[in-house]
Amino acid sequence: MRLSMKLKEKEKVQQLSASNVNWPELEKKVYMQTFKRLPVTLVRGSGMKVWDSNGKEYLDFFAGLAVNCLGHCHPVVVEALTEQANTLIQTSNLFYTVPQTQLAELLVKTSCLDRVFICNSGAEANEGAIKLARRYGKLKLNGAYKVITTHESFHGRTLATTAATGQAKFQEPYIPLPNGFVNVDYSNISAIKAATDELTCAIMLEPIQGEGGVNVPDDDYLKKVRDWCNEKGILLILDEVQTGIGRTGTLFAYEQYGIEPDIMTLAKGLGGGVPIGAFLSKENVTVFKPGEHGTTFGGNPLVCSVAVAVLNYVIENNISNHVKVVGQYFVDKLKKLAAKYDCINEVRGKGLLLAIGFNADISEDVMLKCLEAGLLVNNVKPNSLRFIPPLIATDNDVDKAVEILDKVLKERK
Repeated sequence: MRLSMKLKEKEKVQQLSASNVNWPELEKKVYMQTFKRLPVTLVRGSGMKVWDSNGKEYLDFFAGLAVNCLGHCHPVVVEALTEQANTLIQTSNLFYTVPQTQLAELLVKTSCLDRVFICNSGAEANEGAIKLARRYGKLKLNGAYKVITTHESFHGRTLATTAATGQAKFQEPYIPLPNGFVNVDYSNISAIKAATDELTCAIMLEPIQGEGGVNVPDDDYLKKVRDWCNEKGILLILDEVQTGIGRTGTLFAYEQYGIEPDIMTLAKGLGGGVPIGAFLSKENVTVFKPGEHGTTFGGNPLVCSVAVAVLNYVIENNISNHVKVVGQYFVDKLKKLAAKYDCINEVRGKGLLLAIGFNADISEDVMLKCLEAGLLVNNVKPNSLRFIPPLIATDNDVDKAVEILDKVLKERK
């Protein structure tokens, strides 16, 4: 049956490739122009590779923005989707379902948190975490509602998470934004202490800033923030939407810093490609009552079944340790490139959340040339190139990616 499905899929791809439809031109006529898309229409994926509508092959070191943690169309994902789609897809959260409860139990067992709420995306997860922190502040902290976040952070596209995101380019189109958010410098405990007052209910941080350019804090930063939260009786929210599910070399990034958050958010890699998010909290922080938060599609059997399969695969196959080993190999390769080309001034990140910094705003040009050469990477900042491949990437995949990057940089030079 699987062979038959693959043949049908290949036939479909061939039909798309053979059609005379100009997909980018059609998109411009019918879709809201909110994305700066690359000049490629992707139609098929398998493992570390994707193919466009012209049949060209690409090595994917972008992974759908760190989403496709097991690569494209991994059998674990496909089988879980197929089996659950033939069983039960959606019921609403007015009924108990087995996959949702299984996922919640697995997340609790593998983390330091006690309760789970499952939603549809990272933005929703962060929105829910903020609501929970504010509810806690109202009930436990004399009405405190302010949340301290950092410059160059990214927490989502809703109005509240845009206000939490410490980047003016995302905020300016929507001013006035919801109040109660204070943005301070990242990896600066003094700035957090100075911003804390009697109305502060929580501090919200990414263990590593992903969209900010893959910024890694000082080793003791999160520990100092945790101690400050303990001293002031306020909550620590860790946004692990990008760093979670093995991306940095441990299942959750907080494990590398010797701390525990009060609330943690997840998405991206949690579903291996399907839209899912979650926020988790300590028992004493879980102050929601029935009706105070909810979702129609969140936690549906289809996505939860896939997430259970993905998370079990990551744990049972020790993918986190694989990421640590391959990530170090990748860092070593990138450092050799940095020694070879003066335009590279930094290699940063952990695991398979990595970036190189340039001494000029050339990342878009480098990214486009990599695209032409068959490598998908991300120009996360004008002077930074980000690498977030599937967690199944091998040394051989890294060699191929670095070879293409080396050729691109050599031609630019």
